[in-house]
Amino acid sequence: MTTELIPVAGGGHIWAEKAGNGPPLVLLHGSVHDSRLWSRVFSALARHHTVVRYDARGHGCSTSPTAPFRYEDDLLAVLDRFGFQTAGLVGLSMGGEVALDFTLEHPERVRSLTLIAASASGHEWPQSPEMDAYVAAHRGSVGRRIAELELTLWASLGDRAPGFEVIEPMVRENAEAGAAAEQGHALDPAEGAVDRLDRIEVPTMVVVGDHDHPEIGVIAGRLADGIPGARLEVVADADHYLPLRAPGRLLELLLGSDGFVDRRGGRSDR
Repeated sequence: MTTELIPVAGGGHIWAEKAGNGPPLVLLHGSVHDSRLWSRVFSALARHHTVVRYDARGHGCSTSPTAPFRYEDDLLAVLDRFGFQTAGLVGLSMGGEVALDFTLEHPERVRSLTLIAASASGHEWPQSPEMDAYVAAHRGSVGRRIAELELTLWASLGDRAPGFEVIEPMVRENAEAGAAAEQGHALDPAEGAVDRLDRIEVPTMVVVGDHDHPEIGVIAGRLADGIPGARLEVVADADHYLPLRAPGRLLELLLGSDGFVDRRGGRSDR
């Protein structure tokens, strides 16, 4: 395994870790997370892929943004730094949204797409007191409140389910800086992905846990229905933190006997 500090536009760097050999696979975490999200699948994936996980700006060991930026540009910087002409993208929550938007913008750089508990740009969430409070805490970058709501809303299986020993410190350490970084993301609201799903041409798998927030299930169905040929998988005994709650099942899906099929019809797990 090797680590890299990748320079990004506007100054600062992204921390990334690479391991293994084989077709490139890049892992993108969600809001108020960091690359620890993938700690239970990273080594196993590296036995089949050249796998990279990295901390988004303002998360983990990456620096906070000092000017407006785009997560999609940072992903491009990661691919370029490691010399990946194409790569499979695996993104959770916000990371899934970034992977989806990136695929629409740079389809020639993406071999396959796995959207886990993904959000999607352009999807309008219904209002609720809990989500209103969560959004307000994010807008105010109120770290303690963000962490409390994150663990209540999104880690619904609680502290007795697998992975909570990773989830809780990761959330608490990233809540304030991660929320502040998100506010610097320069997103064009007119370019939402949900209205362009039929343009996705790469093999796509949509994965959602059966205990995730109900609206994530709605988004998963929308993605699976809208992306040509997309495959939907519902994972038992998993909430929003699926890679930590059900790593074995996720590995089966990512490394199953059929593997991913790239756009040219060849196997991408060899």
